[in-house]
Amino acid sequence: MICEEINGGKFCLLVDEARDQSNKEQMSIVLRFFNKDGFIMERFFGLVHVPDTTSKTLKNAIYSVLSRNNLNLKSIRGQGYDGTSNMRGNFKGLQALISNDCPYAYYVHCFAHRLQLALAAASQGVVALQKFFTRLSFVINVVGASSKRTDQLRDAQAEEIAYKISIDELDIGRVLNQIGTLQRAGYTRWSSHLKSVSSLIKMFSPTCEVLLKIIKDGTGSIKGDADLAYEAITTFEFVFVLHLEKEIMEITDLLCQSLQRQYQDICNALRLVASTKLLLQKMKDERWDGLLSLVMSFYQEHNIDIPDMSSPYFSRGARSRNEGSDHTLEHHYRVDIFYEAINCQLMEINHRFSDRSTELLRLSTTLDPKSVNEPFRSGDVIKLVEKFYPEDFNEQEKVVLKIQLQHYEIDVVQHADYKLLTFVSELFSTTTTERSFSAMNLIKTKLRNKMEDEFLNDSLVLHFERELAEKISLKTVVQDFKNAKDRRVPL
Repeated sequence: MICEEINGGKFCLLVDEARDQSNKEQMSIVLRFFNKDGFIMERFFGLVHVPDTTSKTLKNAIYSVLSRNNLNLKSIRGQGYDGTSNMRGNFKGLQALISNDCPYAYYVHCFAHRLQLALAAASQGVVALQKFFTRLSFVINVVGASSKRTDQLRDAQAEEIAYKISIDELDIGRVLNQIGTLQRAGYTRWSSHLKSVSSLIKMFSPTCEVLLKIIKDGTGSIKGDADLAYEAITTFEFVFVLHLEKEIMEITDLLCQSLQRQYQDICNALRLVASTKLLLQKMKDERWDGLLSLVMSFYQEHNIDIPDMSSPYFSRGARSRNEGSDHTLEHHYRVDIFYEAINCQLMEINHRFSDRSTELLRLSTTLDPKSVNEPFRSGDVIKLVEKFYPEDFNEQEKVVLKIQLQHYEIDVVQHADYKLLTFVSELFSTTTTERSFSAMNLIKTKLRNKMEDEFLNDSLVLHFERELAEKISLKTVVQDFKNAKDRRVPL
């Protein structure tokens, strides 16, 4: 049925791999194409067991599936994978191997995953930031290690809120002054780091109070852990980076959240990348004095001694007190941490969003109806054809295209009905492969794996593949997740 929908046309290939309950590597294949009515379709095509995840093995498995279904490999016009080396490698990665056979199968790395890698790399690229996130995780683990400490943290928050209300420092109202817990950051969702940092700033005093109680009443190693945690979070560097990272992540969080949306269009994504870089540069140029003042006020509010920023800074690697004495503490925090953190973030974003596929997407935005208020860029359409898809058009068609674009710019773009269009369907998404793995875990249970190992035969495999294809149908998968708790998969 899917092959009939494609009807010999061009299609994009979306691939990802994951391990199932029996620890077998499974590769999900999704095809993306225009149907005969001109709508973009995204179809789950198959789940294939592969012995390993080397690029050559994945390529052979993909080619086998496509050839069995009489799909022309030369019709591949796009590849969407994650950013691991076996997928995106320029020489031996899966995208490179397929591009050698299909030169117009351009690889587009998921924007959300690119940003995740850029933010994670920036957090590890500056020593002060790397130390900060290690200490932040340690503090959260110490305070949240037991329900008793969680209760102590809640009690300390309640006392602080009551005190601030009594001296008119807090407003009273619905949903205000909520009591919570310190948020743990997840590696795969960078936006969770903003919640983690923000929760510690909000609960800084209660956290310190809990740590002091553990130091006073605790025994053994936990007492030492609490002492180390308290010493870490009350240093000026930790508090400075805490506020610095909060402001940086507030700028990047909108881009993080937007790129996770299923219906995010590529035009808006590209604009958000550009505006994020501009805001980071603006923060670097204008925000130093305001950030330093904010950290100073925070220190005063929590009765912590403020260091003399004009005093000399001595690095840990200095061999004598005279080395590096030309640098003050202010210079260290401004240049070595503040500027370096923002520069590293900008460098990573520029690096992750500067490849050839970004130019392809930028040129494609010319066709988006949301650009009705901008001049139609017919030159970009011509460049798209001549640079990226030259073999899809013969010389006569290229000449005709230029004339057609002139008529299009006058006749279609200026038409009242054209201005009523909303958007070109979402482009270059790789989320369906992730949803196929979620459905796989619902169906391929431990009991089924045991049956598969002991009684595996061709009919069972065919039955499983048919059922999986039905479950991952885009029309039913959402409802399946909603009913997952009440549903049992028939054996």
